[in-house]
Amino acid sequence: MPGGSSYPGPADALDRYTAAVSAAGDEVKGAKNPYTSLNGHMFSFLDPDGAVAIRLSDDLAAEFQSQHETGPVIQYGSVMRGYVSVPDDLLSDTAELTEWFERSRSWIGTLEPKPTKK
Repeated sequence: MPGGSSYPGPADALDRYTAAVSAAGDEVKGAKNPYTSLNGHMFSFLDPDGAVAIRLSDDLAAEFQSQHETGPVIQYGSVMRGYVSVPDDLLSDTAELTEWFERSRSWIGTLEPKPTKK
């Protein structure tokens, strides 16, 4: 099943998220809760309201937040450390968003792979 096949949120947000993820050479996982991951580490997701978040190093997050004036990502009443909110205007700019996805994936690739449960 393709990622996002049971996504309950806005269809246009899923389309834009999928386009950006595909342009960065990744695939969307998760039928109901679309996300991307590498070596067991999630590095982006699309929430049910249509908001996109990407995971960045502290330095990259500071750069991203200063360029795009975004706030923290809050899910279930808690701040998700390491994630930045993608503003709607950037979600429409596939080229720039793809660059941020690539930077996120590159940084995640430096982390130790999570052990599998097998």
